Amino acid sequence: MSEKIDEGLRSELQRQGIWVTSMEELYNWGRRNSIWPLQFGLACCAIEMIATAASRYDLARFGGEIFRPSPRQADLMIVAGTVTKKMAPQIVRLYNQMPDPKYVISMGACAISGGPFKQGYNVLKGIDRYIPVDVYIPGCPPRPEALLHAFMELQRSTSMRRNQASFRCRRLANTICSRPRIPMFFIRRKWKSGVKKVT
Repeated sequence: MSEKIDEGLRSELQRQGIWVTSMEELYNWGRRNSIWPLQFGLACCAIEMIATAASRYDLARFGGEIFRPSPRQADLMIVAGTVTKKMAPQIVRLYNQMPDPKYVISMGACAISGGPFKQGYNVLKGIDRYIPVDVYIPGCPPRPEALLHAFMELQRSTSMRRNQASFRCRRLANTICSRPRIPMFFIRRKWKSGVKKVT
């Protein structure tokens, strides 16, 4: 819808029970009120994520009640906990399997910057080096209220987004698809295995 409707006419129609909107606003309304998170947790922040979905905090009020077991059915990835170099390729693979539009919340100090384990040889210095992150939640571990606030911020940003399907098709028409690459941390070498003859 290229031209906007007059606000006076829109309010007059709304008083009579007629709602006028664009397809883009309708799509964003649906996306905003039905964000389905991917069900997986990495460390202690996952306990807080589970508590947010339980009856006391009730994430279902915001449309995020169904934690999906498959990345092909999820809109939101909540990276909750310490990300090791061994787990990073699986996270990127799960992110690549999610359909567009997809969102990422980085929950906790470990997912944001490595947290207290950042000096370790096997801990990533933040998941945002490998996948794009929409909302950061600091804390060790962050409270369920912080995850609810991040969820509301994600809904607010979703309602203001343009429908990116046509834009993405035009942008990718002349370029190669830019999916995040799966990191390779270990170089695999073939070891010569000597067979010892047992007599």
